[in-house]
Amino acid sequence: MAKKKTTTKKSSSEKASSEAEVLLVASKVKASIQAQGANVGSDALQGLNGWVHWLIEQASKRAEANGRKTVRAHDFMVM
Repeated sequence: MAKKKTTTKKSSSEKASSEAEVLLVASKVKASIQAQGANVGSDALQGLNGWVHWLIEQASKRAEANGRKTVRAHDFMVM
């Protein structure tokens, strides 16, 4: 009889960051980082993608708080 596979449950924030749709062009991001003279870690794109998702969420909340459905450039300015 085969052993039953055990899986570890991820929290909702871990699921969101690990399963979030990639919004970046990986080759462009890597080229930009390398142009700055830095190396690109294997998790760099995943981390940046998570941050972009967070920025979008915050900008959407700011637009809604200001009575708008349209996200504008200044909604991304976090100060």
